[in-house]
Amino acid sequence: MNVLTKADGSMISKIVVNVTLPAAIIVNLQSLVVKNQLLLLIVAGIGLNLLMILLGSFFSKKHDQVEREFVMYSVSGYNIGNFGIPFVQSFMPLAIPILSFLDIGNSIMLAGGSNVVAEGISGNQAGKPSPKKVFDRLIRSVPFLCYLIMLSIRMFNVELPAAVFLITQPIANANTFLSMFMIGLFLELRLPRKDLSLVLRILSIKYGVGIIMAILFMVLPLPAMIKVVLCLVSVGPIPTFGVINSVAAGMREEVVGFTSSLSFLISLPLMTVLLLFL
Repeated sequence: MNVLTKADGSMISKIVVNVTLPAAIIVNLQSLVVKNQLLLLIVAGIGLNLLMILLGSFFSKKHDQVEREFVMYSVSGYNIGNFGIPFVQSFMPLAIPILSFLDIGNSIMLAGGSNVVAEGISGNQAGKPSPKKVFDRLIRSVPFLCYLIMLSIRMFNVELPAAVFLITQPIANANTFLSMFMIGLFLELRLPRKDLSLVLRILSIKYGVGIIMAILFMVLPLPAMIKVVLCLVSVGPIPTFGVINSVAAGMREEVVGFTSSLSFLISLPLMTVLLLFL
């Protein structure tokens, strides 16, 4: 209806990253119980992201710099905050702490780590990836700082005042809607043939590797709840940060939005079938 344009999607993405997603993190972690074995999930979140970035880099060697970064951002990362938690909360609320710990490591990559690694591989930035570059990005990431603060608070069993959650709850409730709305603004249902082949390549890598990893997690000797969570996130959709980072890298909004939206349509039935099977 020409009320809003694709350019408005960039503004909404800033609201999601800096306002609604941090509020959702605060609300979801308000009663988190920190256990030593769950801390390993933070390491797993980082490791799985790095693995997918490297696989994306390997399968996109013949693409130009922008498309190569688009592939790496799209196949890596896990949509936990905006999709995984709302999905799992309806069926297995006891799995939320597991998802939260996994998302801390995931957020370290999505909020800065993935940018540094992907840009270093594609040659977008001078020099190689370094801890300082990752730290500089993370320290400016509001979601990561919220995770860090909430994790520290919960490790010492500190209870925040009820007024904090009274304020953040309605903001957190808007997170999923605004994330989907942003993707909708970027959506373009008609794409040139060359872009369609790129989209199919990305989705083939993401879900092909994701299904293989889900099968691997099924046979590993892991606690049942952790096994279910890892299987579900392996076939989850492209995360919001994947959309934001791809657009920032110079990829056209309609291609990014189409790929992300299609991933939601694929992930929902896949995750539902996996949940029923497990």
